[in-house]
Amino acid sequence: MIKITIILLTLLISTEVAADIYKFTDADGHIYYTNMLRNGLYKRNIKSKYYNEINVSGHGLYKRIIKTKIIHFANNNYPVNYSGKLRTFSSANKRKFADLIDQAAFRHQVDAKLVHAVIQTESAYNSMAQSPKGAVGLMQLMPDTARRFGVSDRNDPDQNIDGGTRYLKHLINMFNPNLDLAVAAYNAGENAVIKYNNCIPPYPETQNYVKQVLALYNH
Repeated sequence: MIKITIILLTLLISTEVAADIYKFTDADGHIYYTNMLRNGLYKRNIKSKYYNEINVSGHGLYKRIIKTKIIHFANNNYPVNYSGKLRTFSSANKRKFADLIDQAAFRHQVDAKLVHAVIQTESAYNSMAQSPKGAVGLMQLMPDTARRFGVSDRNDPDQNIDGGTRYLKHLINMFNPNLDLAVAAYNAGENAVIKYNNCIPPYPETQNYVKQVLALYNH
């Protein structure tokens, strides 16, 4: 107990906590996040400067450290299942960006619930998220996509959400009425979907991504 208290006190006096978030998708499309790289199954998904909650390993105790734009994530021993009722994204951030999401969805005539599902899967509402491949922000925009859809600052939540929603609308129109193909294209690119004769590309990441987004959308 004394050891736990010392750990918590140490964390509480810290003003910044550096952390990367690692991601693993299982065969059923369930996505897991953790802050500890334990084996080759997990890949670094989000490179971050801050996080706002920590679980003291083995005790199930969550302690808020600082208010930030980041999600809390799995403890040191076990990943948090991201696809079921256990939600690891920050509900505070979801509320914070809800108006921007609603406005962009209305502006581009996309179901706001679908935009939420994409954002939840892409970044868990982390506006500072950066993938190893260079995707940035809430909707994980790549540089070419950002330029294509008028985003000059991918780190700006307003621009990021607007550009990502515009891109999503473009894909919905392109692959109408197959929403699964539009979602697959958001992950793998429209050329990949076209290459495979307007089918979901045979990439495990993309196939799991489609399952995840549509499960959240239809939930």
